[in-house]
Amino acid sequence: MIPFEARLLMMKNTPKILAAVLSTTALTSSVSSVSAQQPGDKPTPPSVAYWHVWTDKDGVSHQRKEALHDFEFKTIEPPAAPMWIDKLQAEAASITVLVMPVGWRGEWHENPHRQWIVPLSGRWFVETMDGQRVEMGPGEISFGEDQGTKPDAKGHKGHLSGTVGDVPFVAMLVQLTDVPTSEQPTHFK
Repeated sequence: MIPFEARLLMMKNTPKILAAVLSTTALTSSVSSVSAQQPGDKPTPPSVAYWHVWTDKDGVSHQRKEALHDFEFKTIEPPAAPMWIDKLQAEAASITVLVMPVGWRGEWHENPHRQWIVPLSGRWFVETMDGQRVEMGPGEISFGEDQGTKPDAKGHKGHLSGTVGDVPFVAMLVQLTDVPTSEQPTHFK
């Protein structure tokens, strides 16, 4: 039997997987706005918040809360029932499931690739060079794209991350192989 993580890494159709993961998160995150609609009302597309870690022209990393909002109500592939889908295109991707033990704290580093971090359980934090620290858990996704940072006065580059609380942090990491953008805190429209 092939382990779950290995099967995920072997999947070839990552855009569909990413769309399904983000659609599931969207429905979970936006349940109140979708379920409050009355029968017969035109459905209102949800939005899904995420934290974008990015690099400015001076090589300093930042975080900014953004939202995916280009959802269409359609089937991901027949015969599946329709759902809200915001399909983000990427050239290629790999999927990894990671577990950070209680008390884990990394060193300052840049994201190795443009990547979506989708928390499954537990909590973690990301602190960027501008001093902003954001704690996230299930339903709070992050897009890491802080490549090209320049060391600050303390020698820090990129971001610092670690676990929060007394349970391990479990996440799905979707790493993209296309070239990072720079100086763009928002580019998913």
